[in-house]
Amino acid sequence: MPILQSVPDSLPVSQLYPLIHFLTAYWLPAVAEQQDARPTTILIDLNCRRLMLFSGRKLVFSRPVAVGKPETPTPVGNWRIKRKAMNWGNGFGTRWLGLDVPWGIYGIHGTNKPYSIGGYESAGCIRMFNADVENLYSLVHTGTPVIIVGKLLRGPRVMRRGDCGSDVIEVQRVLKRQGFYAGPLDGNFGWAMRAAVERFREAHGLPPDDAVDDPVYRLLGL
Repeated sequence: MPILQSVPDSLPVSQLYPLIHFLTAYWLPAVAEQQDARPTTILIDLNCRRLMLFSGRKLVFSRPVAVGKPETPTPVGNWRIKRKAMNWGNGFGTRWLGLDVPWGIYGIHGTNKPYSIGGYESAGCIRMFNADVENLYSLVHTGTPVIIVGKLLRGPRVMRRGDCGSDVIEVQRVLKRQGFYAGPLDGNFGWAMRAAVERFREAHGLPPDDAVDDPVYRLLGL
């Protein structure tokens, strides 16, 4: 499933809601069939710096958030809450909702810097006002889907083994679709991806290397 690109910053949040309903209908199969009456879906739009909570396709609430800086971006993709905790530490506010991102530690949490809410301020996590995250914490549970959409703020970089991130997932996705990569879409540039990149470069007449560079991006359509 491809990573969605967000709407422009200039679009009012009120106009975003119909699009969000469409996304939740098609991006979350069987959400409406879940029996749990609690809200079951979190959608975060990085461009609008907004977190929206849905029960099925019904919007429960919408709150402003702070997200990652360009150099430490919030991971775009489809995740789930894997851990809930209270009072994780001063910088994390009063509640922590950890995500199952396969690289690094990312989560939705409160903050001791309320002035940062609404900006690109974090090391990749999603910050909320403490009152808002406490409300969210009481309404969601472990396993709740979290969809993060938005443009990848970090520009194309030369990737090599050991790199990780949402941009790595996009390269993995295209390599898999073209039959060069058979590994997981986990955002980790490991040995399997290195071999796939080498095969891709050879098939397209590029110099032997294991790097995802400008020529590779162009051939991948990225």
